[in-house]
Amino acid sequence: VGPADASERDKRFFNRVEGQWSGPGEIVAGKYKGTRFTCNFTGATPTGKVGMSLDGGCRVGLFTQKMSAAVVHQGRKGYRGTFMDGAVGEGLDVVGGNVNNERVLLSLHRNQLNGAMLARLPDDNTLHVTVSVKVDDEMVPVIGMNLKRTDQRTVGALSDQ
Repeated sequence: VGPADASERDKRFFNRVEGQWSGPGEIVAGKYKGTRFTCNFTGATPTGKVGMSLDGGCRVGLFTQKMSAAVVHQGRKGYRGTFMDGAVGEGLDVVGGNVNNERVLLSLHRNQLNGAMLARLPDDNTLHVTVSVKVDDEMVPVIGMNLKRTDQRTVGALSDQ
């Protein structure tokens, strides 16, 4: 697959993320393991670029935590962006990634911490997001979310199947 094909394939994937998403999540490792929450996100694609953003928040009881991820393809540098407010704040930087069929795998970095965010679209109305961190030589899942499309947007026409 040449670069032009990869770019079109990537665009098709990111277009499928556009819309409203909602669903449960859970912290699956660390200090807050077992904490369940509910998230609402808006997925969008930047005009004239290959990439996506997910903006919204997750609620635990009365408390809501704003959450966001944004990534765009920057030529030879590949995918770059931020998870939360990036490494300059309390989040992580997106330092690479690739799209493969129904999923995007993004590399995350902050100081000595390396991780990954996997977003999978098994169908047009389901979005699974997993954030993992590297511990020793192993990737350990930390956050998992299972989101469902809440708008009535039809994306089947974007598929080339």
